[in-house]
Amino acid sequence: MPSDHEKDAYPQPPRQTPVVDKQTALPNPAVILSKLFYYSVDVPVTTFRDAVDSIRSKNRPVFYHQKFRRVPDLTECEHGDYLCYYEAEMQWRRDYKVDQEILKVVQERMRACQQREGPSYQQNCAPEIKQFNEVTHSYGSRYGDLGAYASGRKCLMKQKERMMAAQAQSV
Repeated sequence: MPSDHEKDAYPQPPRQTPVVDKQTALPNPAVILSKLFYYSVDVPVTTFRDAVDSIRSKNRPVFYHQKFRRVPDLTECEHGDYLCYYEAEMQWRRDYKVDQEILKVVQERMRACQQREGPSYQQNCAPEIKQFNEVTHSYGSRYGDLGAYASGRKCLMKQKERMMAAQAQSV
């Protein structure tokens, strides 16, 4: 920049913000109230929450992969033991959901292979298709025809009927 430049050629633009014209020497009550709230409520609450969070972060419980103990099946429950009936029913429902997820995973693998291989998926995805057919057959034989209100008791009765039919065929 040359030293002989003229300052008046490019004057400073006028200020857009008006100058604060204080009428009184007293502080603003809104500022007083906000600071009072900040120091009397916000700071203690935030400090307490941070202390609790630091304690909880040390022994944080893990909510995923919850492990349930295996409970007796309905066939192992004694007559009139309603708590055992309930536990067996809840175990059956957990098993049902796990089997549904297994079926979904196998189906996703098969579809991914079909998408990847294109028209020649029949020969290139034979293991995935075979596994899907086996899983579907076992899922259908166990849970098929149970209806919308499926339960462990209905599933057990279906299994009993299958076993009786197989025994009748073998005789």
